[in-house]
Formats: sequence, structure tokens, C-alpha cells
Amino acid sequence: MTTTTPAATPLTTTPALAPLLARGALLSPLKRPRPDADFPRARLVLPGLRIDLARLAAYERTCGFATGADALPLTYPHVLGFPLAMRLMSGRRFPLPLLGLVHTSISVTRRAPMPATGTYELAVHVEGLTPHRRGTEASVVTEVRAGSGPDRTPGGSGAAPVWESRSTYLARHRTDAAHPSPQAPAKTPEPSAPLPALAEWRLAGDVGRRYGAASGDRNPIHLHPLTARLFGFPRAVAHGMWTVARCLAEHGTPDAAVVRADFRAPVLLPGTVTYGAGDGRFELRGGDGRRLHVSGEVGPYPATGRGETPYPAA
Repeated sequence: MTTTTPAATPLTTTPALAPLLARGALLSPLKRPRPDADFPRARLVLPGLRIDLARLAAYERTCGFATGADALPLTYPHVLGFPLAMRLMSGRRFPLPLLGLVHTSISVTRRAPMPATGTYELAVHVEGLTPHRRGTEASVVTEVRAGSGPDRTPGGSGAAPVWESRSTYLARHRTDAAHPSPQAPAKTPEPSAPLPALAEWRLAGDVGRRYGAASGDRNPIHLHPLTARLFGFPRAVAHGMWTVARCLAEHGTPDAAVVRADFRAPVLLPGTVTYGAGDGRFELRGGDGRRLHVSGEVGPYPATGRGETPYPAA
């Protein structure tokens, strides 16, 4: 993976998602993805962010979290950083087409509880590109620091992030299967047997629309069967981050936690899924228990015996 220390580019407000999604769609046919392509080096920084409590409550209700507590769910900072990530990934300098880009995994570290009434500084950058057996994968890092007082320049080194994540996004394209890159990551092995089934959820057809309204992510594959069919899906598809949030709402997380989740197969809406968990792991399978949609693990931070590691091992 190519890495860099990007310079900070301060923002004064959260970017609007709709124009970014439209720009990304228009530019997608012009992109020629490859793992050695250049990518945007900017680190977008948004200081002084306050949480919209009404929007937070809508998110909590949609994902199954309890409402009313002065604490952000572990997955909510991803929603806060998503517009900044879209600003980077929808631009001309980002080499992967936004249309068809697949969210393949997310790793999250939360070092302390995050009050919903707090003030935060967001920072997002593209960490690099990696060859994948099915194309090219981009890693996008989101960091959240508590406060943004006069003692710290926005985007400066300052205090360590209270929350950080690394998301991987895959652009599928033809690769040289006869000569695979030695850097190409190995596929995370699937669990050999299903985890104990603890709940069965019947998902309504409007889950994607409700999550889109709460999160701002209104990708057409999630909204309606007609728009999903334009991208090759028979029905609307649940957001990957909704599936992880719903699992973590059921599982629970420590105040200081390390989480990793892999998105393995889309969840079609409406549909029935089975939630399973055990020994710090969780998963979401099809109603018959055979098809694995999401697998993940939850642990305390710092992880016992591993020291302070900012991301779980892939």
C-alpha cells in the first residue's frame, strides 16, 4: 500500500452529499482504476463540529440503538465523516469510479466514550491504494478528535484521535490473474461454522430509505428496486454500515473498543436475516443460516496482549 502524510485542508462546513454523489457519478466513466495510480493527498479537516441531536436520534432508531443517552453510538462518527470522504472520492484526482465502488471492510478504534453534546474535529484522508484479486482497493481513514480549542491548530498533530477508522473500498476491474501482485491481500477466511443464532430479523423494503434519510447516504442501490436494478441488483440493498450498526446495537460495545467488520454479500430488501454472536464475534447470515453477509469482532481497547494498536488486524 502507498502511504503518505497529507497536508491539512481546513473546511468551514460539512459538504453537501447530493452534489458530490452526482459529480462522482458523472466522472465515473472517465476513471481508469489501477493500484499504482495517483490519488488525492489532501487531508480534509472540519473543526468545531457539533452533533445534530435530532438527526442522531433518527439514526439510533433506524439502527436499533437506545435513544436519549449523551453518547454517540460507535458507528455514528462514520456518518459524520462520510461527506468528507465523498468529497475526496468523487473528485477528479480520485482514480476509482464512485459508481460500483464496494465497501468491503471497516476497522474502528474508540479510545473513550464520545458525548453527543461534545464538540469535535473531523479529519479524513485517502491512505493509499492496494491491488486486489478483483481489482483495486482504496483505504480511507477517518479521525475524530475531541474539541477544537485555541491550543490546537485544525489538522495539527495535537491530541490523539478519540475515534478512528479505516474503510476499504473496492473498484472491480480486470486484473492479471496469471501474475498476481505479491502485495494483493489474502481473502479473510470465512468462519468454519455459523455462530450461535440469537435473533432473526425481518427487514422491510424501506430500510435503505430510512437509513439514507438518517445518514445522508442516498446511493440509489439502497433506495428502491427500480434504481437498484440499474446497477445489477434484483432488489434494493441494505447499506453495509446499517448492517454493522444493527449488529453492534444488539451486541453492545465497551466504552473503549476495537471493532472490525467485513462485508461479504449484499443483504437484499425486503428479506430475513439471522444475527449470531459468540466469543467476541458477530455475524449476519441469510434467514436459512447459510449465506454469510457480515462478519466481525468486538474487543476492548487496548486489546489484551496486543498493546495499543490503532486498528484490528485484517
